[in-house]
Amino acid sequence: MLRRDGAVLRVTIDRPNAANSLSDRLIAELGRLFAGLYWRNDIRVVVLGSTGKHFCAGLDMKERQGRADPTAAGSLIAQRRISEIVIAMRRCPQPIIAHLTGAASGGGFALALAADVRVATPDLRMNAAFVKIGLSGCDIGVSYFLPRIAGAGFAAEFLMTGRFIDAARALNGGLVSAVAPPDEIDAMVQGFVDDMLATAPLGLRLTKEALNCAIDAGGLEQVIALEDRNQILCTYEPEFEAALAAFRARSSGKTA
Repeated sequence: MLRRDGAVLRVTIDRPNAANSLSDRLIAELGRLFAGLYWRNDIRVVVLGSTGKHFCAGLDMKERQGRADPTAAGSLIAQRRISEIVIAMRRCPQPIIAHLTGAASGGGFALALAADVRVATPDLRMNAAFVKIGLSGCDIGVSYFLPRIAGAGFAAEFLMTGRFIDAARALNGGLVSAVAPPDEIDAMVQGFVDDMLATAPLGLRLTKEALNCAIDAGGLEQVIALEDRNQILCTYEPEFEAALAAFRARSSGKTA
């Protein structure tokens, strides 16, 4: 379910009767959505949430019963359709704020980790459910995101056991930025949205791009080269001139 709110796109996973699990249709819709955002300058921030008690309980296993592709090639294509969602989430230039409630398991855990900022209600429970069903705990990008966000030891503990990460541990480990009761979390999400919208459009987009590149950069000089490019590009935008003029006016007033 999509709702446009000015420059904000609110994306709601709307399968509450199935714990918002990932059906084939939902996988396809999410893939198209995030891939298409790459070209959208009119959308500046994405809020990803859900209806009902849970954010996303992972792959819809009931739908998959009896329908597994008998070939390795076919199974790999089905797998890639899911993993391409998180690649598209990282590639799209808009920051993604995930509003997490209840279960964020398996594929839902991956979607949460692929967001840029995460806020949660106290009932949050995240886990790498894959390892609980005979698969590797490393799936859909979680072995990339989790150690980078919370550290290698944290990742090993939860990817190797499939244990649940509750809201308190997620907050302590830096997986979520804040935990708030259900009646307060919308305002908290909106606070992040408002602060992001207060930035220059190009500056915000290039910040996400630079952060993504810096995580995997080969060294300091590569990161600084990218940062230098971004700063010069931003100086040609009208928002930079306006912000600089406002800063000078405030400084002049303080001096006087």
